[in-house]
Amino acid sequence: MEFECIIYEKQGAVATVKLNRPKVLNAMNKQLWQDFQVALEDSRGDPEIKVMIITGEGRAFSTGADLKESKTRSIEDYRDYLQELQEASRKIIRFEKPTIAAVNGYALGSGYELALACDIRLAAEEAKIGSPEAQVTSSVTGGAMRLIQELVGPGKARELLFTAEYIDGREAERIGLVNKAVPLDQLMDKAREMADKIAQNSGFSLQMIKKGLNMARGEISLEALMDFEIEACLACVSSKERQASLQDFEDRKR
Repeated sequence: MEFECIIYEKQGAVATVKLNRPKVLNAMNKQLWQDFQVALEDSRGDPEIKVMIITGEGRAFSTGADLKESKTRSIEDYRDYLQELQEASRKIIRFEKPTIAAVNGYALGSGYELALACDIRLAAEEAKIGSPEAQVTSSVTGGAMRLIQELVGPGKARELLFTAEYIDGREAERIGLVNKAVPLDQLMDKAREMADKIAQNSGFSLQMIKKGLNMARGEISLEALMDFEIEACLACVSSKERQASLQDFEDRKR
């Protein structure tokens, strides 16, 4: 499968999407978002794939929207681009399988927001992460107004968005914006190690847990969530792979 703006690979139970516009620090245009959504759909439909890693080629994860392209857009074209961006963000947030962002360098604006939409974030210690929208008379997208607050709290979220300050991977780990910061030369190994650990588990269980976690964000009541938890658990324990999973668990304990 060939793409113009991403590199898409599969290895075992793990799919990797690498944003691939390194000459412009992986700045995002409409084609990149379209390529990304095709890769998502392919991974969603592949029963062998349990986890997806998203990273960037070269010095950046992504520096966000391609501002050169945005200068020539009409308002109608900009709306079309933003709707494409938002749809891609919805798909990654709601993607049934766990996602890991491996932030290898600059993660700014909608690039940063893509990382926020993932389930787990690992960052290079020297990565630069931030939302410069207020500096360029823009605003955040990709669900970031909720996602940042969920991770760092409302006060810190306002500080980051209002000041447009960049932070490095170490600070991002300290405030909870990323799960872990590691040296750049270890980043992909650590992301793959985590993905492989996740992939050892039941794909169906992972999907049920992720669905419940997304529901728990406040879109439904606690009572409805707890009812879903019962149904999700019953669906898992009645699945064909249940007994094999129990036997594997017992074998690992010996």
